[in-house]
Amino acid sequence: MGYAIVSKPPLPYPSAAALRRTPFGRFRVNNHEHAAKHGKGKKRLFGSARFNSGHRRSLLGTHPSSPDAYQGEVQRIMYLHIPSILTAYLSFFLVFVGSCLYLWKREKRDDILAYSAAEIGVLFTALTITEGSIWGRPTWGVWWTWDARLTLTAILLLIFVGYLMLRSLVEEENRAASSAAILGIIGFLDIPLIHMSVYWWRTLHQPPSILRPDKAPWENIQWPLLTPLLINVVAFFLFYFYLLSLRFRLGEITEEIKTRRMNRVD
Repeated sequence: MGYAIVSKPPLPYPSAAALRRTPFGRFRVNNHEHAAKHGKGKKRLFGSARFNSGHRRSLLGTHPSSPDAYQGEVQRIMYLHIPSILTAYLSFFLVFVGSCLYLWKREKRDDILAYSAAEIGVLFTALTITEGSIWGRPTWGVWWTWDARLTLTAILLLIFVGYLMLRSLVEEENRAASSAAILGIIGFLDIPLIHMSVYWWRTLHQPPSILRPDKAPWENIQWPLLTPLLINVVAFFLFYFYLLSLRFRLGEITEEIKTRRMNRVD
C-alpha cells in the first residue's frame, strides 16, 4: 500500500527520564548501566541475533521517522506492511524457480526448496493481509473491501494454501511434487496481476510506493520515510533467508530419514 510523501516536521525527543519510564510508571534498566554492572552478555545464537537485529531496525519505523501529514501515526504500519509483501513476493519467486527446476531436472532438492519457500510465503502473505486490514480500518473505514488488489492477494494466499494441502493429501510423493510444482508456477503468475492491478482497473488501493514503473523510489517517497523502510526490507529479507535455511534443512533431514527407512525395508 502507498502513502503520502509529505511529512510533518520531526517531533522533539522526550527527556531521558521519560524515555526510561514505561507506560506503567516503572523504570527500565539502562542498557549501558546493566552492561557495566553485569558484564558482557553471553553470545547469542545466529538466528536470535539476526531476529533481534531486524526487530531493532523495525523500530526505526516507529520513532525516528515523522508521522505522515495526512494519515498520521497509522502510516507507520507501512514499515511492516511493505516489507511483508515484498518478502512474500520473493518467497513465491523461489517457489517458481524451484518448481521449474524440479519439472526439468527432477531433483529432490529443488522440490524441497519450492515446498519450504511456499510455507514461509503463506505466512508472510497472511501477515500482509492482516496488516493491510489494520491500516484500512482507520484509513478507508472498513477492515476489508473487494478491491482488485486485495482480492487478487487473497487469491494468491488461497492458491498457496491449496499448494500446501495438495502436498499433504496426495500420498504418492513424486505425483504430489509434480502437481504442486505446476500449481506453484500458476500461483506465481498472480503476482504481476497484483502489482499492476492498480493501473489496469479502477481500484481503491494506492499505486505502489517503491516499485513504480514511472518513478524511482526516492522520487515518490522522501528520504526520511524511505530510509527506515529500506532498512526494514533488508531486515525482513535477512530473517526470511534464515527461516528458509532452517526449513530447507528440515526438508533434507526428512528425506534422509525416509531413505534410511526404505533401505532398512529392502
